[in-house]
Amino acid sequence: MPEQAPSYSVPSILAVIAAIGSFFVGAGWGFVLALCAMVLGLIGLVIAISPRVRGGFISLVSIIAGLIGILAAIVKLIL
Repeated sequence: MPEQAPSYSVPSILAVIAAIGSFFVGAGWGFVLALCAMVLGLIGLVIAISPRVRGGFISLVSIIAGLIGILAAIVKLIL
């Protein structure tokens, strides 16, 4: 049986999409999307422990982007 190439996990891809989306919406939705990015990023990191799944670095980047998204949402709310 041929060995399957590692693939990206769905949570890591969704985390990146949510993190990027958090910068383009208002404060409320930006905060929600940033939180989703962080949660999905954590799930993606846990799943990336498997040698058949990629996406650990992407998940880590989305967690950091989620933190920045939360800060951006707070700034949008204040201004």
